[in-house]
Amino acid sequence: MIRLATPDDLPALQDIERAAGEPFRALGMAAIADDDPPSIADLTAFQRADRAWVWDAGDGPVAYLLAEIVDDHGHVEQVSVHPDHARRGLGRRLIEHAAEWASHEGLAGLTLTTYAEVPWNAPYYARLGFVTLDEQSLTDGLRAVRDHEIARGLDAWPRVTMRR
Repeated sequence: MIRLATPDDLPALQDIERAAGEPFRALGMAAIADDDPPSIADLTAFQRADRAWVWDAGDGPVAYLLAEIVDDHGHVEQVSVHPDHARRGLGRRLIEHAAEWASHEGLAGLTLTTYAEVPWNAPYYARLGFVTLDEQSLTDGLRAVRDHEIARGLDAWPRVTMRR
């Protein structure tokens, strides 16, 4: 079931992120696998803003989504599913929940940034109705998101910005 994250959930979200990063290692993306999860302080900010949702399997979170508002769109900052619970539609359900949240908030849709060539990234989001934006279509807020990602070194592999 999807519910808002609580402060007690936040360490589990870090564990989910670490586990969800491991499959990147097999793609030669060890730096992504080794990247630190969001800090408790960062997760707390999303949780307090009611923009952190978890999929609770009955004994705690096994997937989560963090959202922001970027230029009148809901922006999926992170969505991660523990590999033990992958391929069950949990990520899709969390994305749909975020879309409902964005609609309820009067936002124009959803945006996200992701890896272009990772099968469970851009190709997956395309199946969920996201389209890749060209550079000219990026808003100032999305450019700021991309600049932040570049500064963190995430552009060592091709990335795209997508909107639904």
